[in-house]
Amino acid sequence: MSAALKFTDSGFFQELRRSEFGAPTSVVIAEGVAYYVNAFWTAGQRRAHPLHEISYRACFKPQLPAFFIDRLTQPGDVLCDPFMGRGTSVLQAAFMGRKPIGSDANPLSLLLTRPRLRPPTLGEIEARLAAAPWGRGEIERDDLLAFYHFETLRQICALRHYLLVRENDGVLDAVDDWLRMVALNRLTGHSPGFFSVYTMPPNQAVSIKAQLKINARRAQTPPRRDIGELILKKSRALLAEGAPLACDAELAVADAARLTHIGDATVDLVVTSPPFLDVVDYRGDNWLRNWFAGIDAGGISLSQLRAPRDWSAMTRAVFTELARVVKPGGHVAYEVGEVRGGALPLEQLVWRALDELPFERLGVLVNAQSFTKTSNCWGVANNVKGVNSNRVVIARRV
Repeated sequence: MSAALKFTDSGFFQELRRSEFGAPTSVVIAEGVAYYVNAFWTAGQRRAHPLHEISYRACFKPQLPAFFIDRLTQPGDVLCDPFMGRGTSVLQAAFMGRKPIGSDANPLSLLLTRPRLRPPTLGEIEARLAAAPWGRGEIERDDLLAFYHFETLRQICALRHYLLVRENDGVLDAVDDWLRMVALNRLTGHSPGFFSVYTMPPNQAVSIKAQLKINARRAQTPPRRDIGELILKKSRALLAEGAPLACDAELAVADAARLTHIGDATVDLVVTSPPFLDVVDYRGDNWLRNWFAGIDAGGISLSQLRAPRDWSAMTRAVFTELARVVKPGGHVAYEVGEVRGGALPLEQLVWRALDELPFERLGVLVNAQSFTKTSNCWGVANNVKGVNSNRVVIARRV
């Protein structure tokens, strides 16, 4: 009996066979791997705690980590995400009473995640915005006027300078941290809730040249925005349903294959999603956010691997490190989605990368979606482009 079939009768996979997800779960065997296919969390995918609602490239919905946290951990257990991104798994773990440990090679990830674990009050946010030196901004980059009204850009530069000075002086506090996080998520977008004129969806920034073309095509000029008002409005939305209970979270900037901040055999569950080969240019797409945060993008080591062979080697290195930090009996849920129109099954690469490592390969959960995340914003036909299913390799540490 293959490793893929050996554990199909375990408690976790018995539950996946139930019809409570809207239809019976299909079990398909391909290349010796058991695939469990259903709409496991898609039906409620559009509803989540407001604090999750910040934009980031290629992020999964909080229902994904919640599904595994609920079934594979107990309150107080430790969850780890070594490709933290916008912090979805980490924040969801906090909401569900688990201890989060998160890291990412991109320092921007830390700036997006940390403030939402211990957010300030609306009163503190409003007071800090009222005291901010909005009138002291000097235009640092004239080319950014492609996105912003002159007075709006002055405010952005004033806030950026204020935050960078506070950080350099070692006095940047939780309220400053929150203002920076919200500002990073309001820099560009396609509605009046963002600082910019109409541009592409808010999870990336187009180039200056591309924005000038958008402006010419739409015959638009950047309108004046009050960024203080917009930050407060977004803060109200994010905090509309409160914050997670205080938790002892550990966050770090780290390579996923070198988790030196985590002790041996301390993690109960890993829920994560690595970069899908070179599908997303995290460095290029975040160029404007990196500028605002004062991050030297050239000094960041990010995985953008084109060759499947190199991606497999990266995956094996990550799992070798996870074998050290995950407790015996603990689990890894490794989400890989789809690339190249489904022609390259990354889950198969993960499966083979686990050869001779101390993990039992339990199967691949496929959350089949009846819609795509990109259809509306990119104008593509549903289930034609974008990520149409979550493919999650499940492994147990022996």
